[in-house]
Amino acid sequence: MPSTYTANGGIEKIATGEQSGTWGDTTNANFDILDRITNGVGTIDLSSSGATHTLTTTNGSLSDGMFKVLILSGATQACTITVSPNTAQKLYFVNNTSGYDCTFTQGSGSNVTISNGSTAIIYCNGGGTEGAVSAISEDLSNLLTAANNLSDVANATTARTNLGVAVGSDVLAYDANLQAFVNAFTLPTSDGTSNQVLATNGSGTLSFTDQTASDVDKGFVIGMSIVFGA
Repeated sequence: MPSTYTANGGIEKIATGEQSGTWGDTTNANFDILDRITNGVGTIDLSSSGATHTLTTTNGSLSDGMFKVLILSGATQACTITVSPNTAQKLYFVNNTSGYDCTFTQGSGSNVTISNGSTAIIYCNGGGTEGAVSAISEDLSNLLTAANNLSDVANATTARTNLGVAVGSDVLAYDANLQAFVNAFTLPTSDGTSNQVLATNGSGTLSFTDQTASDVDKGFVIGMSIVFGA
């Protein structure tokens, strides 16, 4: 009975009784494949691909379709990258530095276009002729919306409202004069007693103190001056 291969990674499964004396080579190749599938970073050179490129996973041997992270480079035009075989389920982290937009496809299902200079996490469902490629990053973006989270990355005003710090209703807007006042004075940390007033020591410290008769007289004179226009 000949060897078979895993559906997604192309790892060789040695049949019972096969490869006597040579199974070690196959096992080592499998370890290399596993290493690439789990941690491999590969540059996919599109300079000779034109408008299409096939990203292939080859059974039993190292191939570009086995890389976990794909660095796209060297494209001469917008490129469609077909993931093959179309029955393999794949997860890719993609960094498009190719110079052009690149579209990943696997079958007649959905595709994902990654703009030049952008990154994405995509997965292929291995659906055969109807295989589809989807972007996990698009699903994650829905976590940061006004409808289901405290934040809204698209609108600062909405984000503040969601967080309960709307300017004008929950918090005061910034005022330069008020900020200068706060910076200039040391305010008391507790309330005074009835009819006390705030007084300064001339060095920036405010405190509550009792009113004097002269304070009351001065207030009356100032008030009368305002009323009569004196």
